[in-house]
Amino acid sequence: MTKRYSIEYVPEAIEHLKRLAARDRAYVVNEVEGQLSFQPTELTKHRKLLRKNPLYPWQLSAGDFRIYYDVMDAPKRLVMILAVGIKRGNRLCIGGEVIKL
Repeated sequence: MTKRYSIEYVPEAIEHLKRLAARDRAYVVNEVEGQLSFQPTELTKHRKLLRKNPLYPWQLSAGDFRIYYDVMDAPKRLVMILAVGIKRGNRLCIGGEVIKL
C-alpha cells in the first residue's frame, strides 16, 4: 500500500486561494487532495514536471486552474503547494499578476 503524503500550503498560495470564489477554492482544494495525496510525482495527463526553473518544479492542471507544487520524501512525505493560478488561453494569472508564458 502506498503511503499518503501530507499537503501544506505556503502563505503565498493561501493568499492566492483567498482571491478565488468559494466554489473555485473548494474545487482547487479537492483536486489537490485527490490528485496529490498519493504518488504526486507520477506523470499523468494533469500532472507534469516543469522544465528547470527556480520557482515551481511541478504543475497540476485542474480545469482553468494551475497548481504549482514541490514534493519532499524526507524527513516526511510532503507536498508543498507553492502557488495557485488561473490560465485562460495564453494568460496565466497568479496572485492578481499576469505571468508571461
